[in-house]
Amino acid sequence: MKIIGTGAYVPSTTISNDDLSKFVDTNDEWISTRTGIRSRHISSGENTSDFAVEAAKKAMAAANVTAEDIDFVIVATFTPDQFTPTVASMVQHRLGIPQAMSFDLNAACSGFVYGLTIANGLMQTGHIKCGLLIGAETISKVTDWSDRNTCILFGDGAGAVVLQQTEDSAFLQAECKAIPDVDASLSAGGVPITNPLFKEEPKDLFIKMAGQEVFKFATKTVTASITRVLEATDLTKDEVDYFVCHQANSRIIQKVAKNLSLPEERFFVNLTNLGNTSAASIPMALDEMVQNDMLKPGMKLVLVGFGAGLTWGASLIEWR
Repeated sequence: MKIIGTGAYVPSTTISNDDLSKFVDTNDEWISTRTGIRSRHISSGENTSDFAVEAAKKAMAAANVTAEDIDFVIVATFTPDQFTPTVASMVQHRLGIPQAMSFDLNAACSGFVYGLTIANGLMQTGHIKCGLLIGAETISKVTDWSDRNTCILFGDGAGAVVLQQTEDSAFLQAECKAIPDVDASLSAGGVPITNPLFKEEPKDLFIKMAGQEVFKFATKTVTASITRVLEATDLTKDEVDYFVCHQANSRIIQKVAKNLSLPEERFFVNLTNLGNTSAASIPMALDEMVQNDMLKPGMKLVLVGFGAGLTWGASLIEWR
């Protein structure tokens, strides 16, 4: 399996740190020094499926494939338009893909790397030749805009890749793991149970996060995951051209680089004007790297996600 096309899409409306300071007690310096984020793109009416469709169109154009070539559509998201039909089904319909396996995947911010592992397994069956893997989120709809600890972090958008089956796979090694988040350090609520037999109090749908606990979890698991994936191959960390982490917080990425005794320049960062876009962040980063001509055939990349669940995963790939 290899990536043959990338695409990304963000809504046109942006909210800067200065804009946030008008309705929550914060300022640009406080946010940027703690997170590396200065602005984020926010939906003004578009939903997750809209972002996913636009990113997918760009990825398919870059890969020079048509709707008839697509055998699966996987959308990684924790902010779907609705329970069902899935975002993947909506994307399939709007792109005119005649018949395909389509489903949504919710592993929060780890969704894209989970999706890569699943897609690789599908392609190993021999019946799947080409597919779409999309990370798409409208996090603004589950953000408490009065909570300065969380509203400063998140943005909306989508990234997509077209994957193609190959005899000599560019998907070199991976791991996807989770541990139960018994303390609810990172969560978003759901619909309450309401039926003739039981009525539950309405739940808070907004994202809740214990920042310090998430920081400790992320820096520990990401460092260990990268190490294990490399140990399972003949490659060393010095042979990896870029580490592409989920773009949650610049301090997390800096800490991981320090833990691995690697220069920060080896870690791609683009969260400054995007914020944390959850499952969309890694494919959006890949597309930006492609657009900036940073990726050459033969380069080795480690893609690393981490998020609610608590989930994490790493994929070692070769760029083809």
